[in-house]
Amino acid sequence: MATATLGGGCFWCIEAVFQRLDGVHSVTSGYAGGDTPNPDYRSVCTGRTGHAEVVQVDYDPAVIDFDALLAVFFAIHDPTTPNRQGADVGPQYRSIVLYADDAQRRTAEAHIQRLTDEGAFRAPIVTEVKPLTAFYPAEGDHQDYYLRNAPMPYCQMVIDPKLDKARSLFADRMRDQAPTAGS
Repeated sequence: MATATLGGGCFWCIEAVFQRLDGVHSVTSGYAGGDTPNPDYRSVCTGRTGHAEVVQVDYDPAVIDFDALLAVFFAIHDPTTPNRQGADVGPQYRSIVLYADDAQRRTAEAHIQRLTDEGAFRAPIVTEVKPLTAFYPAEGDHQDYYLRNAPMPYCQMVIDPKLDKARSLFADRMRDQAPTAGS
């Protein structure tokens, strides 16, 4: 198993997509990238902790590698908007890759360069690439959010379109259903 830590807006959105990828064992929503020890949702939402809402993805690199995870990641959020994803505004919603080792750093930098060279986005990619120093799991009510709340308007209006996009672009990598909570 390997671990990737990624932030691209609200962690509920990223979590829902990554939970459906073949080779992903678990996804934990949390906070990383800042300096405040033991942050919680309320403090991170102030934008003053330095932390971003992120997901930590435990995956089998024999089934899906880090570069493939990055392909999904960059497809389901806008990496060109600093401190913003849609209506969510603040540094906690920034695009960020927190690498575990030098290989992940090199892969992330190469992936961003490839997207830039291809002109994949109309504006420059502003995704931060920095070392993971600490990951703090979010409170329980933020875990498996979509699994527990799919009928809610936020899920239908914000998360469902991201899932639809992931299914259309990565159908060969998607499971029909997300794992059940705790699997």
